[in-house]
Amino acid sequence: MSSIGGISQGSGYQSLYGKISSGKQLQTAADGAAELAISEKMNSQVRGLEQGSKNVSSGIDAIKIQDSALGEVTDYLQRIKELAVAASNTFTVGDSDRAIYQKEIDQLKEGIQNVASVTTYNEKNLLDGSTGDLEIATDGNGGSVKIKGADSTLEALGIKDFDVTGDFDLKDIDKALEKVSSMRSDAGATQNSLEHLYNINQIGVYNVTASQSRLEDLDVAKAVGNLDKQRLLDTISVMMQKKREEEEENKMGRLFQ
Repeated sequence: MSSIGGISQGSGYQSLYGKISSGKQLQTAADGAAELAISEKMNSQVRGLEQGSKNVSSGIDAIKIQDSALGEVTDYLQRIKELAVAASNTFTVGDSDRAIYQKEIDQLKEGIQNVASVTTYNEKNLLDGSTGDLEIATDGNGGSVKIKGADSTLEALGIKDFDVTGDFDLKDIDKALEKVSSMRSDAGATQNSLEHLYNINQIGVYNVTASQSRLEDLDVAKAVGNLDKQRLLDTISVMMQKKREEEEENKMGRLFQ
């Protein structure tokens, strides 16, 4: 009866059950070497796109922090300009008044410097000029985008020594505001680019994953049908083998009568 057992051992049940339980038709290279290689390549592409999306999201977050901080700097500068314009009115403002204005201006300048010092993302300073450009890897194929470095320190804005109690020029504040606006404009353009790339990555992940699924996923109904067919063939094979063995036993029995 050992030959009967051999039928079930070679029936391919293990492979069929494995595919049905996993829902995948590609489990080993034997199931399709070329298809498996293509599937692995797709999987690598998906993982690269997904990590690129995470990197892009981090870049967007960093830009949002940077832009929010630059918005505060803008508010500080606008207030400094108001005070400087008031101090320029020599008809009604005296030296003591300008000293009071300057005291507030100094506080505002300190605020600007503090914003430049404490604005960070993942331990990287975003507004003190020390970090430089940040490169964001956007996919697994070497794509990248640079976040332009920003510097909103008093030195970079050219207002470190701005003092309304002495000689001063309102244009210095206007220039500082222009510099901040330029930094915000660069950040906004980069954010738009990153958001566009994020959307492209997500579309890529969806499409590649769909293609991978079509290549890998098992037609369960068809597989179950094949399993039933295999079971039927095995049953028939067992019955035929048993019949042959019975016939052999009958022949041997007649020989010894």
